[in-house]
Amino acid sequence: MPFRHPDRSHDLDTRIEHEVRERLEEAIDFVCLDALVRSRQARGLPAPVADNTADRAEYTQHVLGFLRLLDAEVPPPDATCRAGGGDEQARLLAVQVALARALPDYWQRFETLSARYLAEPPPSGGERGGERRGVLARLFGRS
Repeated sequence: MPFRHPDRSHDLDTRIEHEVRERLEEAIDFVCLDALVRSRQARGLPAPVADNTADRAEYTQHVLGFLRLLDAEVPPPDATCRAGGGDEQARLLAVQVALARALPDYWQRFETLSARYLAEPPPSGGERGGERRGVLARLFGRS
């Protein structure tokens, strides 16, 4: 896959960083769009629309929920990966980029967690794990 970032003046390390970030963003986008569509279908709602503010907000909640799951389940090798400011989504994404570059089995872990996330998408608000469970999870005794 060729390097698609328009500014090619960066060194190789920076170019690799851009490529990994782009690949990760595309993979997260795929998982979260799939989760959004499945969630909408399960609730009998129409497919999401790109220019709908509520649909975009729901998509953003899926992105944050999935990034939080990745953050909880793929621990960084050291605390320096967790450093950083900015908004939560940017910080969580930066951690995942660092992990994708550092861990040889990162993409296998990503695929496993993607399947798990899609099997049980978070309730509205992006809650996961020990937080409030969804109605279906409570009905079927899932934790």
